[in-house]
Amino acid sequence: MPVVDALAADYGDEIDFVAPAWKSTFDATEVRAKELFLSGNIQWGLDENEEIFQLYAVPYQPVTILIASDQTVVDAWAGLRDEADLRTALDDLIALSG
Repeated sequence: MPVVDALAADYGDEIDFVAPAWKSTFDATEVRAKELFLSGNIQWGLDENEEIFQLYAVPYQPVTILIASDQTVVDAWAGLRDEADLRTALDDLIALSG
């Protein structure tokens, strides 16, 4: 998550970063978010009913879903990617949405 938080700091003016959690409590999620999201540029919340996870067919975490400004899913992947790959994907998303 430190890489995503750094990206949120760099791209926060152009991209909304959202991190829903599941299978937890709000208090535990809040504590973890304060530990992981130091930039303050990641919106987080607890998806208690797993509606977001069902909507995007997310079976487990971590999963990244890139959504264009018209709400089209542009890319999605499970697991981690290195920072260079993430930056390329975000640059592509900005170019597509611009």
